Amino acid sequence: MATRKPPDTSTPADKPTPPGKVATINDIARLAGVSKKTVSRIINRSPLVHKDTREKVEALMREVGYVPDPMARGLAFRRAFLIGMVYDNPTAQYIVDMQYGALDALRDSGFELVVHPCDTRSTGYIDGVRRFVQQQKLHGVMLVPRASDDPALARMLEEIGCRYSRIVPVADDPTDGRLVVTHDRDGAAEAADYLQTLGHRDIAVITGPLSYRSAVERTAGFVETLAARGIGIPKARIVEAGYTFESGVVAAEKLLAGRKRPTAIFAENDEMAAGVYKVAMRAGINIPRDLAVIGFDDSPLASRLWPSLTSVRRHTRDTGRIAATMLIRADGDAMRAASVRPHLIVRDSCQPPR
Repeated sequence: MATRKPPDTSTPADKPTPPGKVATINDIARLAGVSKKTVSRIINRSPLVHKDTREKVEALMREVGYVPDPMARGLAFRRAFLIGMVYDNPTAQYIVDMQYGALDALRDSGFELVVHPCDTRSTGYIDGVRRFVQQQKLHGVMLVPRASDDPALARMLEEIGCRYSRIVPVADDPTDGRLVVTHDRDGAAEAADYLQTLGHRDIAVITGPLSYRSAVERTAGFVETLAARGIGIPKARIVEAGYTFESGVVAAEKLLAGRKRPTAIFAENDEMAAGVYKVAMRAGINIPRDLAVIGFDDSPLASRLWPSLTSVRRHTRDTGRIAATMLIRADGDAMRAASVRPHLIVRDSCQPPR
């Protein structure tokens, strides 16, 4: 005689998620005995949920391995849980460090990072950024130099209602809580002070592209600091380059080709300083005995060159972390510009002139 299977008397909330099935928000609500709306509020850190309920639901989500779907959350809130990083910068290490910093801030936040390189010199680039923001439904955008130099880009983001943070070398408005100020002028001034203290008087500068606000600020900080100490830099000793190794080589060839060479060169990033090293080596010029060299960024390259490069450290990873944090903080948080101050790291590439 066949045995009848006893009826299932368990309630829906008692039934676990079947093996192999990915838990959904509906499963969490059923197992916890709360509404789907309550689970959604807990996922999105709403203060409207009682502490005991929050702890119960979060423990259940951990137990079943539930991970909120960023795209589903975005549909519910009509915005994706994505942070964009818009940049126009030729220095690869700088961009990598900036991304690492942003990822530090976004870890465990539920937000993800997407990047958008652009050419700020091209017509229509702002329309391209607008499409990127709208298609991805971005929660906010980090504007990295040189994109952060353009006020028209910031105005466009305001017009479409997208929050943003800007990384800038100097603050036009210190009360603007969307700014991360890197104080490039101060870092260059410290480099100038150091060379002057060593006794250098015939000093040259390899600038970044003067269409970049960072290059303008670094050049001004360096030149003005030396001028205040009675040391002038002739125009022939200031060569504009492109923040790349190759452009540093070309600029160094101009500065080191003559019979009367400078005793020191300040290159406004480490890539260009490495270009100076190459030209000096080919010409039989010893660093630091015959030529002192200072870079800017204190990238990993600085400690890998030989002799190791004295460079201005500007804490790029910290800058990226702060810029991303600004985008995911609560709307009511204090709004004031943040500062990341540079300082000189002295290594082996400088000594007093012979």
